[in-house]
Amino acid sequence: MTRRLPPLPLRSGTLGSVAAAALTLACAEFVRSGLYAAYLPQAGPRELGLPLTAVGAAWTAHFAADTVMRGPAGALIARFGLRPVMLGGALLSLAALALLPLAHSLWLLVLIAALHGAGFSAMWPGTMNLTADAAREGYQGRALTFVSLTVMPLVGAGFLLFGAVAGRTDRLPYLLALGVQALGLLAALAVPLRAPRPPAPVEADPVEAEAAPPAAPAPQARVRVAARALAPLLPAAFMQTLTLTLLGPLLFTLAPSLGVNYWGMVGILAVGGAVAYGGLPLTGRVADGGHARLAVTLGFALLGVALALFATTPPVWTLYPLAALAGVGYAFIMPGWAALVTGTLPEAERPAAWGALMTVENAGTALGPLVGTFAYAHLGVPGPFLAGAALALTTAAAYTVFRRAFRDHRNAQPT
Repeated sequence: MTRRLPPLPLRSGTLGSVAAAALTLACAEFVRSGLYAAYLPQAGPRELGLPLTAVGAAWTAHFAADTVMRGPAGALIARFGLRPVMLGGALLSLAALALLPLAHSLWLLVLIAALHGAGFSAMWPGTMNLTADAAREGYQGRALTFVSLTVMPLVGAGFLLFGAVAGRTDRLPYLLALGVQALGLLAALAVPLRAPRPPAPVEADPVEAEAAPPAAPAPQARVRVAARALAPLLPAAFMQTLTLTLLGPLLFTLAPSLGVNYWGMVGILAVGGAVAYGGLPLTGRVADGGHARLAVTLGFALLGVALALFATTPPVWTLYPLAALAGVGYAFIMPGWAALVTGTLPEAERPAAWGALMTVENAGTALGPLVGTFAYAHLGVPGPFLAGAALALTTAAAYTVFRRAFRDHRNAQPT
């Protein structure tokens, strides 16, 4: 007797479109992480004749442009469709990479990096909106989490590969960046013009439909509905990305103080990651079953407890179960947040609203490492864990106290 495989979270006929958008995004992430985090810091001074501070300025300019332009990118997707905007973003990114060898001055490098960031800004809003619209009813959180987790390994792969070839004096690293970005451009050609819509409900009697045609809501009313839905998500988006990125740059710095070496910390991270991935089928069903806010609340509560216990610098053997506890928290947060966003934002205004939301998420991502290093400098080893625990528990409490602010958009009609 053969065991039936679980159904894909995407509707029939949409897998190819979502795969094309995900490949476009994955190529862009591969190039970005490899170029700015691994290649330029090592090879930039040698290849461009610029100091390391110029590379840091390029990093900042790229991410600042990406952050600022995500809202406009979402608005452009809503107005012109997915394919033109993602294709234009991939083309702008490729043009910026083509100009990179000419960047022998600080301001030119910063300008090229900013152009690259503006092109990149279309990738996440486009892919996430397409995935949300292509997801089967009741599977939005799992679909978005599945696509995100499929793309994220390319971030690490780009960092590792470009770091490995950064010492070469030939043009291979540059040609690799151009080739992967060109592949992303080709993939963008397969992205549909508009996101696929779910099958239409059973039609009413045509005579009755003619007698009482549905009135389209006024644009001002649609904007008000979208703004009301978006408002409670903005602080939540900022707080959770701030919390989730706070420890990233410090993990291996903190490892000796926790009593583990490099590979011990890798093992702790592997345990947390395995638990998070393994728990997604269950936590995804909770999130998509009408309990998205509960999933996010529970996830941040578990994460906060785990971080607070890490701050006590416990015995080494306890670090692994604590990592598993944090992994369960992440397993609830990822599909819970995805389901909460898709359930809260009105479908018609989702691209523009989600672009604005991602701008705030990026701001939290950028600030998280700064908060973590500040806490480490002033409070020592427990500092980053205490700061993360405080932020995570505050976020969980906010989702509980302000639970009425998160209402499904299907219950909010323009007036």
